[in-house]
Order: sequence, then C-alpha cells, then structure tokens
Amino acid sequence: MSISQIARTISESATLKLNEKAAILRAKGDPVIHLGGGEPKSTVPVDAILATTGLLSSAEIRYTPADGTVEMKKAIIRYTEEYYRRLVSPENVIASGGAKQAVMVALQAILNPQEEVIFPSPYWVSYPEMVKLCQAIPVPALPEDGTFYPRLQDIEEKVGTYTKAVIINSPNNPSGAMYSEEFIAEVVDFCEKRDLYLIMDDIYHRLIFDNRKQINCYDYAHDLSENSKLIVINGVSKQYAMTGYRIGWAVANKRLIEVMANIQGHQTSGPSVLLQKAAVGAINGIQSSVENLRLTLENNRNLMIDYLDSFDGVKVTKPDGTFYCFADFNTYSKDSTKLAEFLIEKVQVVTVPGVEFGMEGFLRLSYCGSVKDIKDGVERMKWALDMNSPNELYIGDRKLVRDWT
Repeated sequence: MSISQIARTISESATLKLNEKAAILRAKGDPVIHLGGGEPKSTVPVDAILATTGLLSSAEIRYTPADGTVEMKKAIIRYTEEYYRRLVSPENVIASGGAKQAVMVALQAILNPQEEVIFPSPYWVSYPEMVKLCQAIPVPALPEDGTFYPRLQDIEEKVGTYTKAVIINSPNNPSGAMYSEEFIAEVVDFCEKRDLYLIMDDIYHRLIFDNRKQINCYDYAHDLSENSKLIVINGVSKQYAMTGYRIGWAVANKRLIEVMANIQGHQTSGPSVLLQKAAVGAINGIQSSVENLRLTLENNRNLMIDYLDSFDGVKVTKPDGTFYCFADFNTYSKDSTKLAEFLIEKVQVVTVPGVEFGMEGFLRLSYCGSVKDIKDGVERMKWALDMNSPNELYIGDRKLVRDWT
C-alpha cells in the first residue's frame, strides 16, 4: 500500500496509545493503574451540563460558523478580558475542536515547507508531529543548565534563517515547570524584535500551585496592533475537566484568525454547537470547580512527590502546576520505552516514556487520578525496580513474586 511521505514521518501519539492499552487491560479485568493520563477525574461543571439541556430539548443541533458561534466568541472575549486584561474583538478569536486543533490550524496558517519551529524541551509529544505535518522542521531547545527552566539563550541559540515561530507551554507538559516571568518577558520581546510568531500554549495557566500568580504574556508585548505575531491558545479541557468536549480557542491578529478559519472550515467545519454551548456554560458559570480541581491537584502532587522522594535512585523536580511530574529514572534504565513496558508487564502501572517528550531516561507520571492510585502505583513501581524491596507483592488477592534482577 502506498502512503504519503508526510504520513510516513508521523509517529502515533504515545499518550493516546497508552490510554488505549490501559482501557484494554481494564476491560480484561486486570488491576491496571494509569499514571500516564492527562485527564482529571473531577466531574464536569454543572453549568456546562445545564447549558446543553435546553439545546438538546429543542432538537435543533445544527452547523456552526467555521470560527465558532457568536455566543462562544463572546465567552472567549470575556475570558481573555478577565484573565489576560486584554479586550479583543470577535475577529481576533477562533473556537476549535480542542486546543490541539487551535495549535494545528495556527501552524498550518503560518508555516511553509522547511521552515523551523522552536520549543523548549521537554515538550508536549504532539508539537514535533504537528510541525512535521506542515512539512516544517521541529527544533527542540534543551535548557543548557540541565533544568526544566529554559533561558532566553537556549531559544536564541536555535534561531536561524528558517526560523518562523516559537512555542511556549507554561506550565509545561510534561515537567509541570512554570517558566519565570523574566523568561516570558524576554521571549515576547525577542520574538517581536526578530519578527517571529510566538505561540503561547496556556492550556494549564490556571492550574498552578504554591500561591503562584498567572503570568500574562500581553503585559510584555510592545506591539498589540493587528501586526502582532502573538498567538494565545487555551481551552476547557484541563481547567474545567472537560477533556471529552474538545473545545479550545486561539486569540491572534484578525488576518491570521481569518486564514485559520478558512483552513478549519475545509478541515472540520465549525466545532459542535452542543459542545460550544457547554463550554460557554463553563466559562460564564461559577468558577469554584476550577479552584477545587487546582487544590486537589496540588494535594495530589505533594503526595506523589513524597512517595517518589522515598524511592532510591529516582530524582524529581517538584512541579509548579499541571497534572504531571517528570521523574528521572536513569538509575534504573536509560531506555524509557523499555522501562515503561516493563512496568506495565510486571506490575500493570502505565507511565509515559520520557523519550516521547524529548528526554530519555525519564517517565511522565500523572497525579490527576485518585490518591489510592498514586500511592499504589508508585509502591508497585518501587517494588518492581528496587531490589531492596520485599520479594513478594500482593495486588488484591493476587501474589506477585519478583523473579528478575
């Protein structure tokens, strides 16, 4: 069978593949613990549910404009004004089928073949593949100081003749690192001076810990005219625990949004009217669910860090936000894919290999599940890897005996 050259360069999403594997194991009745997911277990805000009931009752579920409904755009404008102190017009906004589509359509709108996109490493697994889908070249920038916190020079050193854009995801998936205010200010200024697009993937910007304050990229922009190349991405999936609703958005200059809407119109048409209605309900409704989720995640993070700190040979940097920590397991294996497979096989704990995020020897562990899953999952991992652990482990009524070294 003949497939395209682009298709041959694209890898399967590691996170989606692991989600599928976990679902298969659970369907078989296996006691799998999923520490690889990025899906909060809290329920969807009641305002999102109530907002859809009237529309469902009307049985009038129709097409929407390619860039989103008027009501959805108004909600995004309100959100941008409240959380970014920036008043934009409807022509500056596009609603998409999740923040992922908003990023993808933005890249399709700005990239030519062989142009380059820079992003700090570790990075979200989809960035390189999305860039490659545009026949462009992904350029990871690993912080030279060995931390998860990039400096401007880490980005600057990667900039060349073909550089077109920079993507910043803070707080970061997979590390949970929230980049400093100084770094964000420098990147915004640098991209303006170099005439580069700057895509701010802010999908986790309200899920931050330890009394940190949200960092607003617009505060550091000198050019907020319609010539600005600043693109801000957000959505309802993470902060409102509405992962299955697939509603995200982008805020950018009017001409770029127009082009993005043209692409999206041919790609998928407008997002579902029903799901946009739910997103509007969440954005305009009572916000206590976001704070409740944030507090739960912060408590879960503290618990996971405590368990990992008692795990000899594992190094972990305390996350500043998100659902994830990115733990260094190099003591046990330099091959994170083999290590993740070993943990699934031996103790049925799902993790995500660090190589998928651009750093080998690490595992991404999620703490958005239950306290029990965090505790039992890390304890199983420790038993499987730490040879000083007892030789036997019980998972329910099932006894495991370690027969490896």
